[in-house]
Amino acid sequence: MSVISFLRWTTRRCSTPVIVQILQKSTLSGAEAITALRPFYFAVHPDFFGQHPREREVNENSLKRLNGYLENLQKPGARSLKPTKLTFYVRDTAEKKDEILVSGFRSVSFTLHTKDVLSTVVDVLRSCSLSMEHMEGLKSSTEPDSRSPEAASAFYRPIRWDKSYYAFTGYRDPEQELEQAKRVEPTLSLWLRNNEREATEKQKTSLPRREELKRLKKELCHKLGLTDIRWQRSWGVAHRCCQLQSLSRLSQQNPVSLHNLQGHTLVFTDQTGMNSSGHVMLGTMDVHHHWAKLFERLPSYRALLQQTEWLKERISLLLGGIQVIHIERRGPLLALEEHYSSLSAFHKRLLPRRPALHPRSLQDLAMTLESDRTSPILHELGHFIVPTACETQELQSVLQSQAQEARRRVKRREQLEAEEQEVVRSCRAELSLRSLRKEAGVSSQQMIPCCRRLLEERPAQLQGLRLSISHFYSVQQDGDLCIPWDWKG
Repeated sequence: MSVISFLRWTTRRCSTPVIVQILQKSTLSGAEAITALRPFYFAVHPDFFGQHPREREVNENSLKRLNGYLENLQKPGARSLKPTKLTFYVRDTAEKKDEILVSGFRSVSFTLHTKDVLSTVVDVLRSCSLSMEHMEGLKSSTEPDSRSPEAASAFYRPIRWDKSYYAFTGYRDPEQELEQAKRVEPTLSLWLRNNEREATEKQKTSLPRREELKRLKKELCHKLGLTDIRWQRSWGVAHRCCQLQSLSRLSQQNPVSLHNLQGHTLVFTDQTGMNSSGHVMLGTMDVHHHWAKLFERLPSYRALLQQTEWLKERISLLLGGIQVIHIERRGPLLALEEHYSSLSAFHKRLLPRRPALHPRSLQDLAMTLESDRTSPILHELGHFIVPTACETQELQSVLQSQAQEARRRVKRREQLEAEEQEVVRSCRAELSLRSLRKEAGVSSQQMIPCCRRLLEERPAQLQGLRLSISHFYSVQQDGDLCIPWDWKG
């Protein structure tokens, strides 16, 4: 038996009473929760899913929701929270290799309905089949965390463990992996020389599928009276064709219920329902029965959408004409029911103490509602982010004091968007690109200098290819090239 094997065996034997003692504690502080969830963060951290954009998006969104759930549990007088369903892609670990897919990770879905931080931590670790041996290092004290609320709520900060931890457990050192990735990152010209042929061949092979996708989309939009068909994820062309073929078969088997789709936009995503924009969502993992049931319920969804729009108008009238919007982020779309619930709760809080705002003083500005925030803030893009449970006096103060700055940021955003459109158009034309787009998470401030550098370098290998500006290098299955926005020359 090796020394490390002996140490692991000894730890397992000796840590059991300690684990039992920890699990018997009635509370867990924010600092202890961070410590206890370290192996979990290491297994799901989005930084290690650079080559898998879809899985990265899912993990980022789920981490934010888990963070908000834990933060709310620590608030004084917190009551039972609404059950929260989470999905994570868990990276390879030494103890679960038999369950790992070829891609190096596995998908885990579970629903949190816990009432305290400790049970939440245990539920997350168990659901992901992660060890709890490391919990022996937690403090035995059950006193609340003395750090600031902001620090206590940052549940997915970068992990910084002593190097001996990774040697002992067999886990990979994230800092070391990131450093290695930076050292081996090639220049753009070298990477293109090595991958241009593969991208060209894949793109050529995908052409018949692309034509089939275009035909299916046009045919279904006309047949069902749809405004548009969209996809939230970066699925491949073959995957998208399969989804449209499934919808086409359903339209033949159950044509009556699909009449309700007329005038709607259809979005293939992770869940079935209607989103906050009124688009019909079809969960790609759901069976036809779930889709058909949704189509039958669309009239009731339209009634709920009308109620939602009415609430937005009432809130706007109470807040100086400011527009209530929702900005879709990466991850699951916001369901209409959840959006209506947030608007209704916010509207009820505003009515008793209406803010003293001029009826049209904020009509050129916008705001979004978020349930996991504690104070209203001004986003860098110029819209206000307002907590659902925001105090009226505090909200009025923030809106009035930062209205001018909000207008300045909106104007700057519009200038950047116009500049981005122009430089993208020039880049596509002068480099003879078949298409040029950017991935979610790439800002205008990143896209603009990236395109300008491409215009200066003029890589000949890009001619006739589809280019996507991202955070990493990859050749997608249909031949699209992904390059990082900050590529090396």
